[in-house]
Amino acid sequence: MNSGVEISLDGRQALVTGGARGLGAAIARRLARAGASVLVADVRQEQAKELCESLLAEGLRARPVALDVCDAEAVAELFADLDALGGAAGGGVDVLVNCAAVDVTKPVSELTAEEITRVITTDLLGPMYLCREAYRRMVDRGGGHVVNILSTAAVGTWTEAGPYSAAKSGLRAFTHTLFKEAQRDCPGIGVTGVIAGGMETPFIMDRFPDTDTALLQSPEVVADAVAYALSVPAGSAAAELVVVPRREVSWP
Repeated sequence: MNSGVEISLDGRQALVTGGARGLGAAIARRLARAGASVLVADVRQEQAKELCESLLAEGLRARPVALDVCDAEAVAELFADLDALGGAAGGGVDVLVNCAAVDVTKPVSELTAEEITRVITTDLLGPMYLCREAYRRMVDRGGGHVVNILSTAAVGTWTEAGPYSAAKSGLRAFTHTLFKEAQRDCPGIGVTGVIAGGMETPFIMDRFPDTDTALLQSPEVVADAVAYALSVPAGSAAAELVVVPRREVSWP
């Protein structure tokens, strides 16, 4: 995609969860090509390594990080490890993008407790764990940016989407709260929620292979929206962005 958004992230480090494939990979590529050093955090380590190798081959900076966002202790340990690297080694997370997500497409009556817990923990609690660690460090440093990837399910819902919609609407409320706290705590911190409509990624195509791709958008379009959020100058804020295909069936 030939983006019209000009942004330089030279000297900054970005952490992208769910970064090994789909939208997360598109965001990781977009930020790396803007000059960021990108940490590709995912449980899919082979795919994360392959993506980082391709970015390194372009002369960009990226490395894979094994991370299960459901594990609060692992999240805390990752940030502690980055703290230990310090300064020029790129210890700080300047940009956090919470993209990791799962879904279970079942009626509420057929869901298991484990399935509900997995969706809520991955899609809501995981981002909250990461925000907690990143945000307080950003306050200490006087700047940074948090981007939480939401969904049209955050503002509406459909059948067989109970836990997913609950998680994304909860994450939207949490993002709005963090935005208000950043206004109070540190004007140098940006907080953005990106409501993304259907995309041609494994998240949809693996579960619904017969989906009409004409109804979907490229993940690169949403990745560019993330870059736009990071490009907004001081004094303004992109608090929430909505990026959906023209024929999105779940919006508004």
